[in-house]
Amino acid sequence: MVPWGIVFGAGLAPGGEPSPVLAERLETALALWRAGRVQRLLLTGNTDPHHDEIRSMRRYLAKGGVPEQAISADLEGVSTFDSCWRARSVFGVQRAILVTQAFHLPRAVFLARAAGMDAVGVRAGGGRWNARYVWRELLARPLALVDAWVHPRPALPAASPLAG
Repeated sequence: MVPWGIVFGAGLAPGGEPSPVLAERLETALALWRAGRVQRLLLTGNTDPHHDEIRSMRRYLAKGGVPEQAISADLEGVSTFDSCWRARSVFGVQRAILVTQAFHLPRAVFLARAAGMDAVGVRAGGGRWNARYVWRELLARPLALVDAWVHPRPALPAASPLAG
């Protein structure tokens, strides 16, 4: 069992429901939690009043049976870089399973390891690739290298009550 599963935000559909990409991530996170592979889930994403991914993600996981005490939320994890570095420095995450689609996994795992985490990824969804996300990912990968090289590793919290 790994202490943390990190679920990256991926937009909302009309009505505030998870987008199809985000729903795949949440279903994968539910499967990991139900199978006892993770103790807690850290949700990252936007929290704009008109685009609150975290609220939608919490609601989805609660409907799936995950208790509120097993869910933490990073309200400032608005990018993969921010989410990984904040997971380590703010939430004290040392080991995690990252939950995202195959096109995003290499960058997410790279940034999590650059932040000092022992991280592995699990692919969400059936491997369907949305062209918009793939192009975005191709543009984001060089930036991830720069971010990892330029920014120092986050300071470890002395004692975090949220650490797994």
